[in-house]
Amino acid sequence: MGVDLRQVVAGILTITMFVMLGQMLHRDYFDANQVQGDAHDIEFHGSKVSLEDGLVRSSEGTKGPWMEDSNDLKSCWSISESDEAVSSKGYVTFSLTNGPEYHVSQITDAVMVAKHLGATLVLPDIRGSKPGDEMNFEDIYDVDKLVKSLESVIKVVKKLPSHVSLRDIAIVKVPTRVAEDYIKEHISPIFKSKGNIRVTTYFPSVNLRKSSLDGGETDPVSCLAMFGSLELQPGVNELVEAMIQRLKKKSNGRFIAIDLRVEILEKKNCRETGAGGSKTCYNAQEIAVFLRKLGFDGDTTIYLTQPRWESSLNILKDIFPKTFTKEAIMPAEKKSKYLELENSEYENVIDFYISSRSDVFVPAIPGLFYANTVGKRIALGKPQVLVPAEISGTSGLSTDYISPYISKKNHLAYSCFC
Repeated sequence: MGVDLRQVVAGILTITMFVMLGQMLHRDYFDANQVQGDAHDIEFHGSKVSLEDGLVRSSEGTKGPWMEDSNDLKSCWSISESDEAVSSKGYVTFSLTNGPEYHVSQITDAVMVAKHLGATLVLPDIRGSKPGDEMNFEDIYDVDKLVKSLESVIKVVKKLPSHVSLRDIAIVKVPTRVAEDYIKEHISPIFKSKGNIRVTTYFPSVNLRKSSLDGGETDPVSCLAMFGSLELQPGVNELVEAMIQRLKKKSNGRFIAIDLRVEILEKKNCRETGAGGSKTCYNAQEIAVFLRKLGFDGDTTIYLTQPRWESSLNILKDIFPKTFTKEAIMPAEKKSKYLELENSEYENVIDFYISSRSDVFVPAIPGLFYANTVGKRIALGKPQVLVPAEISGTSGLSTDYISPYISKKNHLAYSCFC
């Protein structure tokens, strides 16, 4: 009896289809494009969770516990007649250093000093972490915005007048969040003696709780300087906006920004636990499990502040394939200017502003970047800041992990926005 080739081909196709279906079911809702390579076991506080045992899988069809932005808060500081600018013959100079999270505090402190001394503020330069790394203020920030926003309280000039000698400038160290009383007691006598000062800010604490230093009251000039004066110059702002739009197009118009930098995680103090045995830093695999247990699905887009890709991040990309560092999301024609220079100030600024404007922000590392990013997010009405933790069981509510800065409304930004 002859063999019908059409029946043979149909039989082979049927068997192949069943094999493929079995493989798809075995992958636990992860398709071939989402899971790259073999399944990994994830160590999280000593408990093992396999990608294939279903413990970190969100419910089928769930896109994630996203929150809507809030537009309820408005700026509530007001500049009184006593806050208005007065003429002065003296000058206050300073530099922006250590990255944008420090710039916010440094500009605020310099404005406060100039205001309460009745001095003229000189536009700062920007200094990187290496000797000789210097940039002009206008390379990153909008000069016109700064000058115009502060014109009601202080005078700002672009350069120190040529007749002022550097020998006539006294260097004064001030604590961050410097108050009027401190300025009058410790800085004013020096200013009266020398006529000009250079302010350097030191950080006895990176805590920005509104009740820790100021009893819940914030100087309106401080609010204006911190939240109403510093904006990116147009070129850098356009780049940040372009990168944000690329991230949003990857999945449903929303994305998560995670402040996760491998070189910091590898430091000894980041491996230790905090008070009560809680962790102070979280690595890629711990963050991945945390987000999956909260219900974010594998299609979620993630932006990392990590400068370049590291192999330790692979587990995060296995679970969330749409995970990117800036080198992968930045337009190619911009990389020569913003990525290929030894000066990393541009990169730090990009991270800070993308983290401030993401739909969700997750600080894997504590510190001033976290604190000032939260402040900017409060001002922008973006309250979804999720602080990582070990979640016992198979799932958790994202509302249980909202940053205390926001859930308790104890960030100093709440003294400026109400």
